[in-house]
Amino acid sequence: MLDHLSIGVSDLARAGAFYDEVLAALGCVRLFSHPRGVGYGMPGAKDEAFAILASGADARPPGTGCHVAFAAPSRDAVDAFHAAALRRGGTDEGAPGLRPHYGEGYYAAFARDLDGYRLEAVSHE
Repeated sequence: MLDHLSIGVSDLARAGAFYDEVLAALGCVRLFSHPRGVGYGMPGAKDEAFAILASGADARPPGTGCHVAFAAPSRDAVDAFHAAALRRGGTDEGAPGLRPHYGEGYYAAFARDLDGYRLEAVSHE
């Protein structure tokens, strides 16, 4: 349904370093980088699925109820995503674990990035 998603960040270099590590935990790589943005996707992909754009002080995450959920290949990847987010200065929004209220085998973790975007990594078992 979606082709790609991009979000505005206040400091592109800082956010790039955050997402380089956090998305690497899920098997994603940096596909492009230029002064206005950085794009990520799976190795070998022609186009990015997720991008961050330099927005300076105008960067504003959406309010409650909105988050970006990244597919994780395993529980270990969810755990690594969460640990990387916290190590890079993100805020814990929910430790890795099963979330049966979202569905059987729904294993996820939540964090806020450096600009306040709510992120999730989820593995459907």
